[in-house]
Amino acid sequence: MPGYRRQLYRDDAVVLRVQKLGESDRIITLLTRRHGRLRAVARGVRRTTSRFGARLEPFGHVDVQLAGDPEGHGTSLQSVSQVEGINLYGKRFLADYPRYTAASAIAETAERLTPVEREPSLRLFLLTIGALRALADGEHATTLVLDAYLLRGMTFAGWAPALAACAVCGTPGQHRAFSVPAGGCVCPDCRPPGAAHPAPATLDLMSALTSGDWRVADAAETATRRECSGLVAAHLQWHLERGLRSLPLVDRNPGERS
Repeated sequence: MPGYRRQLYRDDAVVLRVQKLGESDRIITLLTRRHGRLRAVARGVRRTTSRFGARLEPFGHVDVQLAGDPEGHGTSLQSVSQVEGINLYGKRFLADYPRYTAASAIAETAERLTPVEREPSLRLFLLTIGALRALADGEHATTLVLDAYLLRGMTFAGWAPALAACAVCGTPGQHRAFSVPAGGCVCPDCRPPGAAHPAPATLDLMSALTSGDWRVADAAETATRRECSGLVAAHLQWHLERGLRSLPLVDRNPGERS
């Protein structure tokens, strides 16, 4: 339409993914505080003279000004007109394989848990910021941070594994069998064939990661962490119905604290 000017609006966002577009542009996938997940074109950011290309790398927390319709009418792609770095977490572990791959799994999960563009998801936004900050600070083992993120993200999505009651009949208690198709722990009467039998310490770890009890989580043994990671990954990918590309690349050394 002649004379039409695109609206400018601001939001803070996490950079989830970047894709090349043409010779000098990129498409940036953002999880924003107020506008949910959206995609925006950042023009010229691959040129060495770009003013803000380095601020639009994966895992960064940024303050971004976008040109387009905040409600998403018309084209789904916005344009980045300005960006300021708030915390560029990716720069702090770019060369650290365990933390980089865990961050990649977090970013891919955030994208998969927001299937509808522009649907606000403040809790997931804050959870993603917190997980990337925890990876950057290195206060907890990388796999624990990732598994805590996956468990809490599934809680927001309504997929949390049942840990304190039978997933089928609701009988309270920490039941010893765990069935991914059934939804978590199951009592002896509801236990389906092929259910796993994780150690009680593994279920305790899953509960601690879900609730944020880092005293229990940090004290978990190596074997417990490995079993927990396997159950969490299986539960998540069952509900997503399509595997995460980045999850098999994660370094599953539970002693890693880099």
